[in-house]
Amino acid sequence: MVAPAAMLWSLLRVVEDDIVPATRVGVASGSPLFGAAILSRSNLDVLTVATNNGRLSPLLHGELSCIQKFYTSTFPDPACRPDPRNDTVFVSSHEPCSLCLSALAWAGFAEFYYLFKYEETRDLFGFPDDMGILQDVFRVRGNDTDEQLQQRELYNAENKRFKGRSMEDMVQEEANETERNSLAEKMKSVKGLYTELHATFLEASKANKEAEENAPKPSNCSLDVNKT
Repeated sequence: MVAPAAMLWSLLRVVEDDIVPATRVGVASGSPLFGAAILSRSNLDVLTVATNNGRLSPLLHGELSCIQKFYTSTFPDPACRPDPRNDTVFVSSHEPCSLCLSALAWAGFAEFYYLFKYEETRDLFGFPDDMGILQDVFRVRGNDTDEQLQQRELYNAENKRFKGRSMEDMVQEEANETERNSLAEKMKSVKGLYTELHATFLEASKANKEAEENAPKPSNCSLDVNKT
């Protein structure tokens, strides 16, 4: 079993060396800055990397793109495919939303790690819906007061289907102070890469919107799918 500190160094390297470069391509096209990777559990080698493809479909979040690629491109032959539950580790740049949590559960990925928490996704990058949809759609009040409701976790991060961990929490749990400080500095550096990525996304998204607004609508557009 890999020691927690060694695991963290590997996870941060994967984000920096594999997820960020893939995300850089995605944000340049106007897709948001969410990326993911699937690693071999035995040696933490990268098996699959993908990023958000929101320009193609709003459902293609980073995690879903990565899972789809893992099944259809990296390992299309089931006989050669690593078992998601026992043979892989899933890495996400941001805490998975409700859609991606469900996808991880359905696809059988039992262990995932993420760099940015929901609050950072909302406050740093302006994406509130990861938290908002969990609160509005899935959280049931019951007999809770407002205060009790706010204190409840948004989802079960550890359950019979998967266990999710924040890299930041893992850094804080490191007992060795020198190692903890080194990991904290590295994590800060890796997180800092996303400032530029988000700026690129905003510029590309604005340019795409302006181009779409100014483009003439094709004359053959129709809502009638049966029209020939």
